[in-house]
Amino acid sequence: MENKVYDVAVIGGGIAGYTAALTLKNFKKEFLWVGVKPFGEKLLKAERVKNFPTFTGNGVELAALLERQMALEEVPFTRAKIDGVYATGGGFMLTSGKTAFSARSVILATGVETETVESASKYLGRGVSYCAVCDGSLYKNKTVVCELSSPNYAEEAEYLAGIAKKVYAFCKYKNAEFRAENIQTVEDPIALIVGEGRVTGVVTKSGKMLEADGVFFLKDAAPPAVLVGGLETEAGHVKVARDMSTNLAGLFAAGDVTGRPYQYIKAAGEGLVAAFSVHKFLVHD
Repeated sequence: MENKVYDVAVIGGGIAGYTAALTLKNFKKEFLWVGVKPFGEKLLKAERVKNFPTFTGNGVELAALLERQMALEEVPFTRAKIDGVYATGGGFMLTSGKTAFSARSVILATGVETETVESASKYLGRGVSYCAVCDGSLYKNKTVVCELSSPNYAEEAEYLAGIAKKVYAFCKYKNAEFRAENIQTVEDPIALIVGEGRVTGVVTKSGKMLEADGVFFLKDAAPPAVLVGGLETEAGHVKVARDMSTNLAGLFAAGDVTGRPYQYIKAAGEGLVAAFSVHKFLVHD
């Protein structure tokens, strides 16, 4: 665990997180901007960005401009997947596997991570996990299922394969490849998680039953209510006030995670508001 306590931790590498980080730098705050990578897949895949003032072009071009500004303004970014945010009484602790960070306040800008299997929340902590490093050791010589959102998580699946007896890999991308021999790819998507108190397996969309002791969803971020205990959500989005504050003192949210419209300009605006609100909170804290 780092000994440093940041004024603010901004979680999420998108435009909301970047705008918040840029604003906090102007406020001269000690901040941690952390995420899987800055300006990720959603922006890079955009064929055309129509609603960002003064900009005409595609997502790759906009990302290049943002990266140029980020370098010129010297906005630091830490690559890490945050898997838990915990209120500590005097602030927050963020975990990324076995690494931990401390901050007096948090801006949650993780974007939208759609829950692909509705029954997942029912078994959270009882066989369902969003962090291979955190919970993989619980499944030594057992059978697990993992759903990968992109090839970026092949390494996490292989990590699980080094612990578990067998791993069923459901990949939401084509041409999946793994180095571990005990990983079996399954092209038939997961329809349902089943169990009796704890997970006992999954049922695929074609109706095939696969017995398993645990299910791992490997993607950029867990749903906000899973990531932050006690956080109030509504229809899968973080519930916020006009100043981007949540029901947890010191924790703010911005961008797609707060709800529609899922637009870059809206994300930038909320990132700015969240940073101003955090600044005000810290002054009065």
